Amino acid sequence: MPKLKTKKSAAKRFRITGSGKKIVRRKANKNHLLEHKSKEQKRRRLSNLALVHENDEKEVRLMLPYA
Repeated sequence: MPKLKTKKSAAKRFRITGSGKKIVRRKANKNHLLEHKSKEQKRRRLSNLALVHENDEKEVRLMLPYA
């Protein structure tokens, strides 16, 4: 059976947790247009990592076959 290729775009966006059970992602809206967003929003709401929703987890795992 041939090797499976990893989707590089997904590899840059997602990480598997240490146990391998969950997938972590960065939150949106913290790249640009940051001047009008409050410091609280940027620090508290956008800086933390978020878990990928369980409905989307299957698709992400297919894109990362060796993760």
